[in-house]
Amino acid sequence: MVNEIADGHDLVTEPLEELYGPIADELEQVEEILRREMCSTYPYVNELIRYGALLRGKRLRPALLLLAAKCVGEPTERHLNLAAVMEMIHSATLVHDDVLDDASVRRHVATVNARWDNEASLLLGDLLFSRAFCLAAGTASMIACQLIARSAQIICEGEIRQKGRRGDFSLTEAEYLEILDAKTAELYACSCQLGAHFLEAQAADVERLTQYGRYLGIAFQISDDLLDIAGNEAETGKSLGTDLAQQKPTLPVIRALELAHGDQRDYLLSLLRGQPPGQTEPLRRFLARCGALTYARNKGREFAERAIEQVATLPPSPAQQSLRKLGQFVVARSH
Repeated sequence: MVNEIADGHDLVTEPLEELYGPIADELEQVEEILRREMCSTYPYVNELIRYGALLRGKRLRPALLLLAAKCVGEPTERHLNLAAVMEMIHSATLVHDDVLDDASVRRHVATVNARWDNEASLLLGDLLFSRAFCLAAGTASMIACQLIARSAQIICEGEIRQKGRRGDFSLTEAEYLEILDAKTAELYACSCQLGAHFLEAQAADVERLTQYGRYLGIAFQISDDLLDIAGNEAETGKSLGTDLAQQKPTLPVIRALELAHGDQRDYLLSLLRGQPPGQTEPLRRFLARCGALTYARNKGREFAERAIEQVATLPPSPAQQSLRKLGQFVVARSH
């Protein structure tokens, strides 16, 4: 094992801008594509799209696609367009997620559903999906369209599976990880796969980079689930406690239920089923006392390590180093 994440004291805290250094020029070109694509000649539509564009995030998916490409060659125009596609699909899922979670804040500003309504949010998400698939089709690659469509299907199925397990506190850790793999990690894996595939990299390298994205996505989502319980809204810039309010069994909760017995388990279930919105402190204290938060944090680091292992044997390069450091970044972040 690479063991680059031995404990929480040595994790990378470099800004993403530095980790994105090897692809800075390409990312700027991707931003230009997004500015071109995320607009409309119809004023109300344009207002919604432009507002959605303000909710820009870490650009992890396009960055992963470009870094994966840089690990095996030089990105082409097709890579730039596909990187924009990945970001547009991600943006669409976030707009829909905010409706599902009844979230009011994302990235320190009001969500689309909070500023307008759920109807506008759902329509905007659908539009972003449509625009993304049109852009993907413009790359004249049937393989790219097939991979992206398959990933979109898996992501939607993952979200539906999670919806179907709300309030089901018999969910196992293995089932939870399967859902994370689908709803979050799939787009990370697809981004890395596209980046490597279109430079005709060796099949083994494409597979390593794809698996890197998958493990990184799982680590990221475990970290996100931890932040929902123990994060700070001022730092994260988004509504927290939504998983608990909607009774989504995430890893800390699953672990605590495994450890608790008798009266303790009854008390925990009463907290989970009667959690007032925004009142997570009693549950957070319980999860901290029984070691469930630490367990989940360590599990996230384990998946980040697995990701780093996948790229450790690639030829050393600035892009390869950025991928290794991103593995540390996703479990050290506070937002």
